[in-house]
Amino acid sequence: MALKNQSTAAQLDFLRKKNVFSRQESFSVKSILVTGGAGFLGSHLCDELLSRGHRVLCLDNLSTGSLRNIEHNLGNDNFHFMEHDVVDPINLPFNFLSLDQIYNLACPASPVHYQSDPIKTTKTCVHGAINVLELGRETGAVVFQASTSEVYGDPVQHPQRESYFGNVNTIGPRACYDEGKRTAESLFFDYNRYHGVRIKVVRIFNTYGPRMARDDGRVVSNFVVQALQNQDITLYGDGSQTRSFCYVDDLIMGFLAMMETPDTVLGPINLGNPGEFDMNELATAIIGLTGSRSKLHYRELPKDDPKMRRPDITRAVNLLQWQPRIKLDAGLARTIEYFCEDLALPTIEQNQAVVAEEPELLNVAHAN
Repeated sequence: MALKNQSTAAQLDFLRKKNVFSRQESFSVKSILVTGGAGFLGSHLCDELLSRGHRVLCLDNLSTGSLRNIEHNLGNDNFHFMEHDVVDPINLPFNFLSLDQIYNLACPASPVHYQSDPIKTTKTCVHGAINVLELGRETGAVVFQASTSEVYGDPVQHPQRESYFGNVNTIGPRACYDEGKRTAESLFFDYNRYHGVRIKVVRIFNTYGPRMARDDGRVVSNFVVQALQNQDITLYGDGSQTRSFCYVDDLIMGFLAMMETPDTVLGPINLGNPGEFDMNELATAIIGLTGSRSKLHYRELPKDDPKMRRPDITRAVNLLQWQPRIKLDAGLARTIEYFCEDLALPTIEQNQAVVAEEPELLNVAHAN
């Protein structure tokens, strides 16, 4: 079979006409591309897909992702790692020319990372979306977009529903990410309308858990690392701004539930935990759980930092039969254990012994 000098689309067409392979929807095993697959969320998604027996092509440029997150899968015959930047067109390896699903998770998600190179962040959002959508157009795969609650900006609607258009500063320091993700959503729906690409779009609210980078600047990792090292915990403003925290395992189940919906369910759908906590509560809970001697230290609130964030998950409950199940205290305990190992520090049980006579420190964490 002569396949040289042919595009991916031409190769696929030739192979299908020759019945080299059939669509894998008729079988339980699927071939799945995960962009950003070596990152915090992507690596957990790869783990779950592999546990279900699927074949996974993990694509990552390792700018914020890490081989450490996926090294346990490198010997799995169903797992293939491809170091590549999603900004550039994606040439699929021959054994993954037939794709059933594409999860697009490639983009730095913390302000520290996405603001360090804002032009590259916008390119990752926009060019990355175009490249995975073109793959979906060529292969017929369903394409999943990991969008964000940041599309709502600093909201005046609370909690935030998917019908809310948001309150975003289009030229501020966060705009590279906020507007990049909004443009990516637009591209997804345009490719669906004009090219018939099957799409799924979710908006992710604050998520935490093992494999967060210790230096990514996100609030949970910041607080836990500072608390474990008995450093002052840095809060911005007066600490009254609120966030809702979803444990990573719950979020991944939401991804899979969304991907399994009929083609008529496009999104966007909010995925997050509707439990709401202000930063003072979160810091106090983490101090209690770690047995830390940390004090609270307040700094000026960054420009355009949202004052409140809480998802309305009515659509997720009704359309996906999904809602988060892991309580904040349990999720934080697992996250703290991870960072204890990452930082080579004593375990959470050893730290808790320090505050065994002060159980009131734990009360706020059990409120969720």
